[in-house]
Amino acid sequence: MEDLKPLFPELNLSRPIIIAGPCSVESEEQVMKTAKELSSNGIRIFRGGIWKPRTSPGGFEGIGEIGLPWLKKVKEETGMLISTEVANKAHVELALNAGVDMVWIGARTSANPFAVQEVADALKESGKDIAVLVKNPVNPDLELWIGAMKRIYNAGIRRIGAIHRGFSTYGKHLYRNMPQWHIPIELQRRYPSLPIFCDPSHITGKRELISSVAQQALDMNFDGLIIESHCDPDSAWSDKNQQITPEVLNVILNTLVVRDETSTTENLTSLRQQIDRINDELLELLAKRMRITCEIGQYKKEHKMPVIQQNRYNDLMERLVKNGEELGMSEDFIKNILAAIHEESVRQQLEIVNGKNKK
Repeated sequence: MEDLKPLFPELNLSRPIIIAGPCSVESEEQVMKTAKELSSNGIRIFRGGIWKPRTSPGGFEGIGEIGLPWLKKVKEETGMLISTEVANKAHVELALNAGVDMVWIGARTSANPFAVQEVADALKESGKDIAVLVKNPVNPDLELWIGAMKRIYNAGIRRIGAIHRGFSTYGKHLYRNMPQWHIPIELQRRYPSLPIFCDPSHITGKRELISSVAQQALDMNFDGLIIESHCDPDSAWSDKNQQITPEVLNVILNTLVVRDETSTTENLTSLRQQIDRINDELLELLAKRMRITCEIGQYKKEHKMPVIQQNRYNDLMERLVKNGEELGMSEDFIKNILAAIHEESVRQQLEIVNGKNKK
């Protein structure tokens, strides 16, 4: 993907490029009210979900093609570019016929090469020059993400960008989808000319965290943000907790700092911020490990097993020291970390065995 073209040549946009609009198109009134408020604040690209893939059946799966004329009206009355998600050939054909300027491929679709190929073939058959953004797959697989974009590229599309929306993980976490920033960073390294957008709405799942994640993305030189904005978020038909009003979005955008990537000090700041994010991820993983530790402690209590299993610990130490050395870390470093983790694990299990831990 060496000969990519600008995504929106008709717009004279500076970094960061902002794409905003509701998670789901619900009514003409909702669409137009939101769009006009966004447009008055300088937003040039409107997003609106027409078709919504849901995890479980029975949920709101989008208003469908009856909402496409509402997007077209946004374009006619505000001059904004319009965009929506597509997942199959029919979606592509209907969206293009409605004059949509940009489509994106969602996380569930990008994880399915057959579905991506169907979309790619439909785009090729249309012969239209359109911008296409590809969200990362739900699972943390960089090659699958790149493969999805290459399918679009092989269909003759040259206006291609990526959307980082985080990765699904099991269990309770601070974020709805874990950022795992090292993955989009590696994508940037491999394809420096590929525009990358951050979707803080889907990463966080919480409107109060959108600003901080948006700033992190800009600190890593992302090209833009795609943020869910609704004129009345608390009444939204889908994902209401991660949507914000156009007014709040305007406040956030006015407080974001766009850093000079050529500054040595700023580069160091960016590296330190990456360290901070990894530290947060380490704490999340340690907390998850301790929750499993407590379950093991409960099992040991019920089966009258000793808390300390020395052979298990010795085998674990030997394996992790070997793996750590292969990854460039010293034996003492790995032993010290594992000893501290083991000590906390034993403490928590002893509390459970002795009836002090109520988890």
